[in-house]
Amino acid sequence: MTGSDIPSSFRLAYVPGVTPTKWVRVWHERLPHTSLELVQATAAEAPGLLAGGGADAGLVRLPVDRDVLSAIPLYTETTVVVIPKDHVATAAEEVSLAELSDEIVLHPLDDLLDWETLPGRPAVERPATTADAIELVAAGVGVLLVPQSLARLHHRKDLTYRPVPDAPESRVALSWPEAEVTPDLVEEFIGIVRGRTVNSTRGRAATPPRPAKDKAKDKAKAKRGGAGGGSGARQKPAAGRKPQAGGRSGGKRGKPRGR
Repeated sequence: MTGSDIPSSFRLAYVPGVTPTKWVRVWHERLPHTSLELVQATAAEAPGLLAGGGADAGLVRLPVDRDVLSAIPLYTETTVVVIPKDHVATAAEEVSLAELSDEIVLHPLDDLLDWETLPGRPAVERPATTADAIELVAAGVGVLLVPQSLARLHHRKDLTYRPVPDAPESRVALSWPEAEVTPDLVEEFIGIVRGRTVNSTRGRAATPPRPAKDKAKDKAKAKRGGAGGGSGARQKPAAGRKPQAGGRSGGKRGKPRGR
């Protein structure tokens, strides 16, 4: 892809809790003339945004419709329970679902976890958003289970959280609209999130490896003294050695020892 073929910008969607900062920084280092525009979307909105062309790629939460979107899973988040700082569960390093059986467990409408059966006791009403549920936890109404990044995003001084190892987990993926050929800038971003170097063969700036036969020709030329030098080309002496005047027969011999 030549410089004139490179789009002037790349739109990257991301959902709450996902922090694209480190990848954006690498993007700016590698493609300083191609701007990266961040598009914030809720977890529910992101797949439709990508399918509708509102972003070139996105950091989303799985699952997505794989008939419409391609996706590369990146990592899985720990699920935590958000609780008041004076809650009895703060005495433990982690909490099991069974230990929440007597708690009112809030279940917001934008919940990201795939529950077969919600633990604890249900609240009278479901909060509209995770942010609303956090407010209810602070008010002492109940507790909330969320991916750890969302607990950090909605941090409050009066709340804390503990890991819940046996709870469902949320997976984050890089996703983009399904196509026969992945766009070059999407390939660039895939390379960045996967840690490929700038010279990776999958990247736009990659240099294709030279064929083995070309390398063999170069070695043969070096042995002959270089292209155009012929057999009469003079070779430089090896480093650290001085050339002998007149060759072996004409060189001076050292004095015999002991005489």
